[in-house]
Amino acid sequence: MLVVLANDIPPAVRGRMKLWFVEPRPNVFISGIKDSVADDVVEYLYKHCPTESGLTVFQKTNKPPGYRIRGIGDTRRSLVEICGLQLVQEKDASP
Repeated sequence: MLVVLANDIPPAVRGRMKLWFVEPRPNVFISGIKDSVADDVVEYLYKHCPTESGLTVFQKTNKPPGYRIRGIGDTRRSLVEICGLQLVQEKDASP
């Protein structure tokens, strides 16, 4: 399974994403593609999305904890790792 959250992606990439993904909300893409295809899709995103796209990619893996999180550019949330467990942290909005 692959889940992609984006701040904004180029129209050409969005059209290509709709080949593999369901887009339940704007800039939220979900797919049940196989792991080998998921790796190719993630590489495509890294190659064709500028850093302004702000992508967060959640990918299912066979290794504990069962997923991997990657980010491209400035996302609205930060990725942290605690004791080998990847987590998504809300950015602090306080001044």
